[in-house]
Amino acid sequence: MADTDASIGYGITFEMADLATPTDMIYVAEVKDVTPPSDETDQADASHMQSPNRSREFIDGLTDPGEASFEMNYVPGSPSDKALIAAKGKRKWCRLTFPNGVQTLFVGSRQTYEKSAPLDDVMTATVTFKVSGDPVHTDPTAPRNISAPTITGTAKVGAPLVVDPGIWAGSMRLEYQWKAAAAAITGATGLSYVPVAGDIGDTITCEVTAYNEDFNTMVASAATAAVIA
Repeated sequence: MADTDASIGYGITFEMADLATPTDMIYVAEVKDVTPPSDETDQADASHMQSPNRSREFIDGLTDPGEASFEMNYVPGSPSDKALIAAKGKRKWCRLTFPNGVQTLFVGSRQTYEKSAPLDDVMTATVTFKVSGDPVHTDPTAPRNISAPTITGTAKVGAPLVVDPGIWAGSMRLEYQWKAAAAAITGATGLSYVPVAGDIGDTITCEVTAYNEDFNTMVASAATAAVIA
């Protein structure tokens, strides 16, 4: 029996844009529990007086793409919060990207932005878009970087540097390669790197490569200051 191709939903991203500027996507952060557009086709009753064997007959009617929804961690005043508030009454070009690089794109109108702020639990929000028209489903695409990798820490011998890999769409795993003066550092393939004496005077970068089943994409962080003793 073949192994399953199933996967969990971790890594899904949601973005939206104005219809007039469909490539100017806004990333909505900390999304969870995503429900993509549905596909329900009405069945019209076409029965008539001579329907065979006194049985009802049906023909396909219109297809309703339904709603797309997600829950998210609610951060008041965040860019995502402001973007969802501003989406009220507007039709948006929406994009869901799955970890394997498949994308679902659709036009939607924000129906609900329901926020919850419990006393002793995380604040959350539920967002629903009414889908208009037929969604577009793409083949797998290459991982796409939404927010570039960044390095934190002081470029000093013995002081750890840590890379934040940024935000990726369509990625199933990440790999790291630290570099000093643009040359790969042997064995430095984790989330952190501690400069050594041989790095003095060099700048440090970290290349992050995102992979899905078919493609990979590499983005490098900005360089640190020159390493000091």
